[in-house]
Amino acid sequence: MMIEGRGRRMNRLWLGTGSAVGAMMLVAGIAPATAQSNVEGRVGRLESEMRAVQRKVFPNGNAAMVEPQISPETSAAVPAGTPATSPVTDLNNRVVALEQQMATMTGQIEQTQYRLRQIEDQFAAYKKATDAKLAGQGAGAPRDVDAAGVTVPSAPRAAAAEAASGKPVARGGGVLTPPDDAAPARAAAASGIEKPSTGDAGEDAYVYGYRLYAAGKYPEAEAQLKQVVATYPKHRRASYAQNLLGRSYLDEGKPSLASIAFYDNYKKFPEGERAPDSLYYLGQSLTKLNKPADACKVYGELTDVYGDKISASMKADIAKARVTAKCK
Repeated sequence: MMIEGRGRRMNRLWLGTGSAVGAMMLVAGIAPATAQSNVEGRVGRLESEMRAVQRKVFPNGNAAMVEPQISPETSAAVPAGTPATSPVTDLNNRVVALEQQMATMTGQIEQTQYRLRQIEDQFAAYKKATDAKLAGQGAGAPRDVDAAGVTVPSAPRAAAAEAASGKPVARGGGVLTPPDDAAPARAAAASGIEKPSTGDAGEDAYVYGYRLYAAGKYPEAEAQLKQVVATYPKHRRASYAQNLLGRSYLDEGKPSLASIAFYDNYKKFPEGERAPDSLYYLGQSLTKLNKPADACKVYGELTDVYGDKISASMKADIAKARVTAKCK
């Protein structure tokens, strides 16, 4: 009886122990499978996001041509006999590496976008300032127009004259003359100006003189414009040429010669298209020569003779010039 009782107790202990061991083995088998499934989901999601980023950064599929900035670390050689890591550990390592690469790439993309926004803002500010500067230079100035319709800012405005000629303009009646040894070089450079050929000799001669003036080649322009006036005194461009001759002297810093040229245009061609302009510039030349009283008389003559023919912008400039000369 005692032996049978002990046998039954041993059987119950064995059955209990076997059930516990079986349950533990079942849980141990389920846990790795569940962890592996979760990690595989994370890996799949990260790899999908990485492919989306690659399509955005490399739309033409040239990612293979670009050296990656993130490279996997070289792992040390595993000694023989070392047990291999479990699949769950390998997947966790892959997830960590992908998350680090995603974070680095996201930061680089955000920095690039920020730099692009800065460049766009700087360009917009530069464009706004340039447009405002150009608009300020061209507003309300009397102009001379060549045969092709190209305009040149008024000579009395020093800043506009510098912008048109590409060289500094003398202030206060100073004289800017090229040195003697520069004359051959200037003559050689003048030959590079194209001469028009339209069949109208007077028109072509004036346009060539105008092109020399616009290029800042004042001595060559003055010689050409004098020839136009002497050769074609009846041509409509004679008035243009005589006026532009005075402007060339004025831009070159020779107000005395400029005043003579402007006065001659008014006297020789009083009905010419540039006679009013010559009177205006004559007043400017006299102001530079410190003769404000004579300049005021010229402005008065301009208003009396051509008051109904001059433009509103020139009338505004005359008013400003009278204030500068302190006319009564």
